[in-house]
Amino acid sequence: MALDSNDNQENIDWAKEAYARLKRQQEEKKEKLKIEQEVEASKKEEVIDNTPLLTEEVIIDSSNIENSLENDLNEPELGDFDESFTWSAQVLAAQGKRPEEISLDQIDWLSKLKEGLEKTRKGFVTELLEKFGDDPLTPEALDELEVLLLRSDVGVAATDQIINALRRRLNEEVLDSKAALKFLKEQLSKIIDKPIKESGIDLLMPQHNVLNVWLLVGVNGVGKTTTLGKLANLALRSGFTSLIAAADTFRAAAVQQVKEWGFKSGVSVIANETPNADPASVVFDAIGAAKAKGIELLLVDTAGRLQTKNNLMEELKKVRKIIDKLAPTANVESLLVLDATQGQNGLSQALAFAQSANLTGVVITKLDGSARGGVAFAVSSRANLPIRFIGAGEGISDLKPFNSFEFVEALLANR
Repeated sequence: MALDSNDNQENIDWAKEAYARLKRQQEEKKEKLKIEQEVEASKKEEVIDNTPLLTEEVIIDSSNIENSLENDLNEPELGDFDESFTWSAQVLAAQGKRPEEISLDQIDWLSKLKEGLEKTRKGFVTELLEKFGDDPLTPEALDELEVLLLRSDVGVAATDQIINALRRRLNEEVLDSKAALKFLKEQLSKIIDKPIKESGIDLLMPQHNVLNVWLLVGVNGVGKTTTLGKLANLALRSGFTSLIAAADTFRAAAVQQVKEWGFKSGVSVIANETPNADPASVVFDAIGAAKAKGIELLLVDTAGRLQTKNNLMEELKKVRKIIDKLAPTANVESLLVLDATQGQNGLSQALAFAQSANLTGVVITKLDGSARGGVAFAVSSRANLPIRFIGAGEGISDLKPFNSFEFVEALLANR
């Protein structure tokens, strides 16, 4: 399954219908908000002194309705019916979605993902299309493609797999540029899907009515705490009760940073602000609180760096033992947070953490600031870890569950 590079009338009609539905929904929401604000203003007028000054202060300014909608993190403003919208709509349609099933949040995220991968795409797709041209794919073009893949941090193992598959295909038939690009997309998707399928979990999410414990691990500076805050907000908006454990007690201001993200996310934080407090004791208290309150998802921020790597790994093992002892039936995930801008250094981190931290998945951050988005394929092929979430933006809602089809289409979008 891959998008056709050429628009057709059916795709345009589908996108137009989806756009019209979203536009209508947004207008209905604006009208509802306007009525609610007018009713609220009327109530206020009834309980205040009827002086000219106070009366003026409660008059509804309709322009504020537009501003409040634009600032709504959960429901972004619908833009123009442009190429960004039609591309996003086509990606959703290619996955079997109907116009009435898509949301503005989905459209907005795909637009951000495509924009976020712009740096990687500029150094990869532009040259790729030039190499392919309009002529059939040649062995010489494959050699140049190999260089492009390595330059984008796809990694040696994944690059070899892709190039060998293309060579076998070339031995069987002639591939024009369109067919070659489609086949390349299929191979990239196959690499990144393999560890996801082997895990038996296509989409990682907490289970309702049981305790789920997700540990976020990784070195300092990769966006671990920020990712934790965004995950907390995502869980809350998805209908799960959540709690945060501030177990990174060794980094200055780390606890305060977690508290700030907890406030932004609307999620409570269990913390001990004593300098160099025992992380395991924080997790101990957090599990007790989670059980008492019937929390479904406990997110644990772990230390990113101690005096030596061995100390860090031992601390992670200690935290894991506490979880296994106090919550033996909990669903536990150990997610490594990787900074896409670090490229192959991120892959080295994944391999180093994999055994000691009992990793079950990866979260890739800062895709919007990197020309090395190809590292996702290196992580999948070398570390054999499923990518669970990706971040492409600074906003609290700019972290989403990973979708390999959408990722590959955004990476290889040619317009």
